[in-house]
Amino acid sequence: MADPSTYRPAPGAIPTSPGVYKFRDAHGRVIYVGKAKSLRPRLSSYFQDLAGLHPRTATMVTTAAAVEWTVVATEVEALQLEYSWIKEFDPRFNVKYRDDKSYPELAVTLDEEYPRVQVMRGAHKKGVRYFGPYGHAWAIRETVDLLLRVFPVRTCSNGVFKRARQIGRPCLLGYIGKCAAPCVGKVTPEEHRALAEDFCDFMAGRTGNYLRRLEDEMREAAAELEYEKAARLRDDIGALKRAMEKNAIVLADATDADLLALAEDELEAAVQIFHVRGGRVRGQRGWVTDKVEDVDTAGLVEHALQQLYGGGSEPVPREVLVPALPEPDGPVREWLAGLRGGQVDLRVPQRGDKKDLMTTVQRNAQQALALHKTKRAADLTTRSRALQEIADALELDSVPLRIECFDISHLQGEDVVASMVVFEDGLARKSEYRRFQIKGFEGQDDVRSMHEVISRRFRRYLREREQTGEWAVPEDGPDETEGPTGGGPADADGRAEDGRPKRFAYPPQLLVVDGGQPQVAAARRALDELGIDDVALCGLAKRLEEVWLPGEDDPVVLPRSSEGLYLLQRVRDEAHRFAITYQRSKRSKRLTAGELDSVPGLGETRRQALLKHFGSLKKLRAATVDELCAVPGIGRRTAETVAAALSSRTPAAPAVNTATGEIIEDGADEPAPAAPETAPIQETP
Repeated sequence: MADPSTYRPAPGAIPTSPGVYKFRDAHGRVIYVGKAKSLRPRLSSYFQDLAGLHPRTATMVTTAAAVEWTVVATEVEALQLEYSWIKEFDPRFNVKYRDDKSYPELAVTLDEEYPRVQVMRGAHKKGVRYFGPYGHAWAIRETVDLLLRVFPVRTCSNGVFKRARQIGRPCLLGYIGKCAAPCVGKVTPEEHRALAEDFCDFMAGRTGNYLRRLEDEMREAAAELEYEKAARLRDDIGALKRAMEKNAIVLADATDADLLALAEDELEAAVQIFHVRGGRVRGQRGWVTDKVEDVDTAGLVEHALQQLYGGGSEPVPREVLVPALPEPDGPVREWLAGLRGGQVDLRVPQRGDKKDLMTTVQRNAQQALALHKTKRAADLTTRSRALQEIADALELDSVPLRIECFDISHLQGEDVVASMVVFEDGLARKSEYRRFQIKGFEGQDDVRSMHEVISRRFRRYLREREQTGEWAVPEDGPDETEGPTGGGPADADGRAEDGRPKRFAYPPQLLVVDGGQPQVAAARRALDELGIDDVALCGLAKRLEEVWLPGEDDPVVLPRSSEGLYLLQRVRDEAHRFAITYQRSKRSKRLTAGELDSVPGLGETRRQALLKHFGSLKKLRAATVDELCAVPGIGRRTAETVAAALSSRTPAAPAVNTATGEIIEDGADEPAPAAPETAPIQETP
């Protein structure tokens, strides 16, 4: 690890001009490329105290052994040079977008004598008209198959075309009317080029005039009793409309725009791009990147624009809509305008259809990031490597096949709850998830809450293992825990009489808590009080993704690309999701609770039956016990309990008409209380 002071440039040696800089390691490899409006303040910021740097930046400057820079005339030149150097050197500390495939596009080779429609991938070629990109090649072929009926353009390869000219016989598409057969002279080169240009116009969104022209021709043919021609035109119109339905209009006024959205977490970001041409979504693409440098959303947007348009293969539209503007945005605007050869509107949509479409793109980015994580989690080899990396980092005797993670959730000290999630062999086991209500105290104290929930979980484990004689049960009194499955009598092998595993019959090999040193210390204290010393323990702190061990002053820092760190993050995030879902459901239920909710022995089904039968709480209060018994499912004992509970409550204040100020008569019915917006979620396997 190098000391940055050993290669820091002399004071005043760094120019104040715009430029691009490179950090190199001891072997001369470029490890980071950056640009700056003024090189001196930007480079000086890397040589401050390491404690003030972002952890990723600190790692970069201690890995580097030299820095060099190149002065340019403008910020736009700096942007272009930065992109070129990133492509050339592939620095390990720069954001790099990983595109797992080459997206197919619909191409029309207008540079040939007989233009051809085909699927193309890779860099764009001069003289070829492109549409897309598409997510799948079959989507292009379906669209082309529909349009060939109306625009019978050549789709065969050059070899097939030459062979057909030699033998004087067209291919099958020429016989069935899906090719104009220019190979055998059925149409002239000019007529065939006109077909290709009409095809391009239709794909570009200029569809209205063409459809109206076909409809006029169909009506004229029908008026002249040329029914076969009219039927053929009718079928052509239907084929065009089916092709148009595949790309529904999303923006009015024939807008040409690219919409870019991001979904990100601490280590990765997913980018999704919708290409809108003529108001229709003509293509979609996306990437996933590792956030190997300290970069915010604006920086990710700038990198994505470089990746998208820097190679010159993607045309720049008139509008580019992004979730955040690069800082500063002037050089990026000028660079895009230079690529397009005209003004480019780079902005964040604020309202209307474009804002709504941006929401859709954002949702696609979130799904892409979730799918990327799911694919990694589903790979057996990856899971095995992740478990082994965790075992090595924490110095465990064996890989932790069962991992339990705990998290605390509350809203300003109210409705304090905790969650326990279980991962076995690197996969979530939702049937083992458990939820806890914090009962030992009131108020906000995450450390004390963590101690309570860990104590309750392992106290139950010890109690359920008592029958084997392996553990002694502490005399700490009963505790209660909520969970999706029930308990019940159990035998010595840890299973209930009905064959289901008991709630807490199995201990984890690794216990993970959401938090740093205080939470880890509280969990260790709880385990020590119960005499449990064979369960490994660690905490995962959110801010820097550090792994904390009991009694250690320094955290364990797993590599950014570590599959073990990714698995720990996924376990922690799942515990957080499960806890906050439970906390929100409890808060919603508390805020929407009615007078019937606290009646003992009265469940949700019978509450709804009573309200439906009487129509209002006022009529329900006035009902006699016999009238209550008339409701299906309500017995006399329950009816007496309901009547006693409602009679002991203070009647609600009279309702007031807010328009007139009049007090509504007593005969008016009170509305029944609304049902809770969110019911408690029961996780299922």
